[in-house]
Amino acid sequence: MSTTATAIRRPPMQLASGVPRTRCSDQVTAEFLGTFILMFTQVSTIIMDEQHDGVEGLMGIAVSVGLAVTVLVFSTIHISGCHLNPAVSIAMAVFGHLPPAHLVPYVAAQVLGSTAASFVGNAIYHPVNPGIATVPSVGIVEAFAVEFIITLVLLFVITAVATDPHAVKELIAVAVGATVVMNILVAGPSTGASMNPARTIGPAIVTGRYNKIWVYLLATPLGAIAGAGSYVAIKL
Repeated sequence: MSTTATAIRRPPMQLASGVPRTRCSDQVTAEFLGTFILMFTQVSTIIMDEQHDGVEGLMGIAVSVGLAVTVLVFSTIHISGCHLNPAVSIAMAVFGHLPPAHLVPYVAAQVLGSTAASFVGNAIYHPVNPGIATVPSVGIVEAFAVEFIITLVLLFVITAVATDPHAVKELIAVAVGATVVMNILVAGPSTGASMNPARTIGPAIVTGRYNKIWVYLLATPLGAIAGAGSYVAIKL
């Protein structure tokens, strides 16, 4: 779940392109904290839903995560671009919106943020719902296709609103948050709607549930590259 440089120089108010001119250490810290907040929100909502007889429901979980993405974009976009997702960072690096030297630190911060949030959730809530991990409830081919497509959709939107100078920048956070809500409603029951390798890795480490994890680690970056590439192609 969830979110989202500067061969092409743009104003600092960018989600995925034109990484602001702040220190790399500040950008990486923002990615760690942002991913931590996003994942703690998601883990907590899933656990509360389980412990209180489905009080949240799929819609509640989707809205909670979408709102977290929205407020985090507003909060950290001017610092790091608010990727919060290795798939986003990989796609932005591929298309020249993230300096190659920033890719590994960004991904490391995102994975560490997700893992830390999952461990904090494990320490607070008892028992921790193993459902916080993303394990497909469908076949491998279907799970791969679903994660590929929903990540493609997410990156198509991110690339459109964040890298195109003609886009309405004030709506970046709303557009990305709404896309996350939509994708969770579409794919939550079948794959957990990860869209984010960090979202999958952290809970997998805490719960020990690594079943079919490769689907998420491969489908989401490929979908991200395809989504960003699709928008780039139609703008040529």
